Amino acid sequence: MSASRRALLAAPALLALPGPRSGRAQEAFPSRAISVVSGYAPGGVTDITSRAVAERMARELPQPMVVENRVGAATAVANTHVAQARPDGHTLLMGTSTLAINPALQPNLTPREPMRELAPIGMVFRTAFVLHVHPSVPARTTEEFIALARREPGRINFGSSGTGAVNHLAQALLAARAGVEFTHIPFRGGAPALIELRAGRIQAMFQAVQEALPVVREGATRALGVSSTTRNALLPDVPPVADAVPNFEAVFWQGLFAPAGTPEPILARLGSVLRVATDDAALRARLAEQGVDIVTGDATVLRDTLARETQLWGELIRSANIRPE
Repeated sequence: MSASRRALLAAPALLALPGPRSGRAQEAFPSRAISVVSGYAPGGVTDITSRAVAERMARELPQPMVVENRVGAATAVANTHVAQARPDGHTLLMGTSTLAINPALQPNLTPREPMRELAPIGMVFRTAFVLHVHPSVPARTTEEFIALARREPGRINFGSSGTGAVNHLAQALLAARAGVEFTHIPFRGGAPALIELRAGRIQAMFQAVQEALPVVREGATRALGVSSTTRNALLPDVPPVADAVPNFEAVFWQGLFAPAGTPEPILARLGSVLRVATDDAALRARLAEQGVDIVTGDATVLRDTLARETQLWGELIRSANIRPE
């Protein structure tokens, strides 16, 4: 093989797109930096994961990937920005569970039809919640907790990081599936809710594993179950809530999307690069330390996840008459 042939094979891959009918030269993808838009503030688990995955993806591309935080309106600012962007693959969305929640909870927010206005590329991560309680609660298992709630309907104050947040919906789903009643106490974020739980002014909450882990380990709260259908590596002795409440699952997920209308070759290229990133053992191990379960799943898996959860959370929001604050 000639030196020039070897050099060509070793060069970063550029995807040549079909040129328009005007006969202009074909444009290679990516031709400039790719903006990865997140609806969450810098520093949180979602942002940290977005940056780690984008950085790993960029190693497979001839252009950088830059995470851009556009916070506001329950992630609708970020979601809408990408849905309305030029569909050329250079503006992507790290979309989350809010895409499945907002259409029912706040139907005035855009995009109103994420399934139609965004094109899925692939899954990024899932993270479970832990059901933990104040030590004064006389329950050491999910079964005992449910039995307590049945004996004292509405007496358990159940905190969340805000009305319509996934951890609130997890509580509402538990109540519906177990046939019990809690008193929901929403806060503006998980941190103030945790302060109240430690103080015993609320008795229970679902909280992201990585956030609950320190207080569980120090004994300030007691972990009863995890919201995923399998055990979490950071809390291996805590069983799934589903062991006590069949078919229970409530997780926070994140996936990569492009604007609808993005050419299939670009979506395929991005999906391939995302797969390399999510298969990276070092990246998976690093994020697992923070309770993040990197997920390998293609566009079909992400599309099915969004469709399934749009139906699940939509039905729950309507049946429980959940309204934004």
